[in-house]
Amino acid sequence: MAAVDSFQFLYREVSRSCSSYFETLALVGALYTASRAVMMLRDCCTLVRVHFLPRMIPCKKLSQRYGDWAVVYGASEPLAKAYAEELARHGISIIFVTQDHASVRDTAASLFQNYGVEIIIVLADFALHQAASKPIKEAIRGKDIGFLVNCVDESLSSPQSLIEMPEQSLLDLVNKNIAAATLMARLVLPGMLDRSRGAVVNISSGACCKPLPGRVTLTASTGYLDHFSRALHLEYSGRGIFVQSLIPFQIASSEQQPSTSASPASREGWFVPKPDVYARHAISTLGVSNRTTGYWPHTLQYGLMRCIPEWIWVLGSRVLIRSS
Repeated sequence: MAAVDSFQFLYREVSRSCSSYFETLALVGALYTASRAVMMLRDCCTLVRVHFLPRMIPCKKLSQRYGDWAVVYGASEPLAKAYAEELARHGISIIFVTQDHASVRDTAASLFQNYGVEIIIVLADFALHQAASKPIKEAIRGKDIGFLVNCVDESLSSPQSLIEMPEQSLLDLVNKNIAAATLMARLVLPGMLDRSRGAVVNISSGACCKPLPGRVTLTASTGYLDHFSRALHLEYSGRGIFVQSLIPFQIASSEQQPSTSASPASREGWFVPKPDVYARHAISTLGVSNRTTGYWPHTLQYGLMRCIPEWIWVLGSRVLIRSS
């Protein structure tokens, strides 16, 4: 065998024999790069279409597009209160459905005083199953219900193992965040279908996007609301009903842990808006996107989250839980 006395000669011979493979790999790399560029351009266009254009282009009043009344369930949560206030600012009258009159009394008085809209508070105990629907049916009878807003319970965000939860607490959480939200949609949809217009907004959490160790009930409940909204939109969007799944990330001024829809340690900032700021952005996406974070910096966070492999996400979540 002849000795090779030059690396350049060896490299030239190897390159000549493998040139076809290099060209193939270069083509594959170019196609992959082009596909990623197209996806990034598409995401940028979607960001502008969902979060910026609706705020710049004037559109019809919400009452003309959907109806004069909104039913809000879970209004004891800060995010639901802010969303109800934003609806009232647009002249929408509010029906609060709650188990505790005191939790929404001040909010109701404030909305009536500041915006002059009608406010009705309906007490409904969903532990009574079908009996809870009777006062709700009476309250919405004869009214042009254009909106239903369901909001997930913030207490789900505290880290707690499933086996540590008392059985009754677990049943109450499932009943309040899954069964009740589903029943509320069942109650208002017939009237919306008769009028061929209406909007159902389910506010869950960005926690539905990835599993979170120690927060089984949070990821399960928000995941249900998210999939329920998407399925409901497919079923009724052709009949004039717009169903939206809102999946916010951290919101300021709330009693939640990090990595959920709000955080007690989080300060107000660009990525952590106040509830009223978030609600103002979120309501502008109504009728534009049926599944969105509702706030464009959160959409950037969601895009980054999608790029993280699940095993890295779970590992990081466990580290955060241990340190909290």
